[in-house]
Amino acid sequence: MLPHEGQPVVEAGSPLGQAPGAVIMVHGRNAAPENILDLATRFNRPQLTYLAPAAAGGTWYPFSFMADVATNEPGLSSALDVLAGLVQRIEAAGIPWSRIVLMRFSQGACLTAEFTIRHASRFGGVIIFSGGAIGPPGTTWHSTGRFDGTPVFLGCSDRDAHVPELRVLETADVFTRLGAVVTTRIYPGMGHLVNDDEIEFAQGVLDAMAR
Repeated sequence: MLPHEGQPVVEAGSPLGQAPGAVIMVHGRNAAPENILDLATRFNRPQLTYLAPAAAGGTWYPFSFMADVATNEPGLSSALDVLAGLVQRIEAAGIPWSRIVLMRFSQGACLTAEFTIRHASRFGGVIIFSGGAIGPPGTTWHSTGRFDGTPVFLGCSDRDAHVPELRVLETADVFTRLGAVVTTRIYPGMGHLVNDDEIEFAQGVLDAMAR
């Protein structure tokens, strides 16, 4: 069994299939679904479905997101499989990819970036709080798909201890090259957290997706 196979998925908001859109929210390292779902209360958009999967042991992969990819296996591949399964589940409930927003913080944000780049398509939105695409320095990211105008947000501190500003900018460039409409905001001295400006931007993406 892969590390994250069979782990629970916590749901909030409107029941899946009765909502105009769905938001996949993945927690960070040493955390739990309930931690990331706290953001759903800050969004104040209860008409949407929020799905938050759990990582085995609270961690999606063991080392830094900028370590050699092989060192983070099999956790990384298992985590990507979890996200693919959630997208399929949402689609089976009658919600198209264009009404699915993927949103994460920290380790979960890196997982979001990597998954969506590998599966580039027209999503409702991609929101990356303090994260970037996975791989060591010098990595080149490719995809066979296109984002076709998907709104993508990347927000991070200029001095985040876990996420270098350069990787955030590199990730923004990848999304742009693949046809996303990218907003990048680097916040001076913010620390490793999600601020009110980021929440407000995410609310706008959720509102546009839910129309």
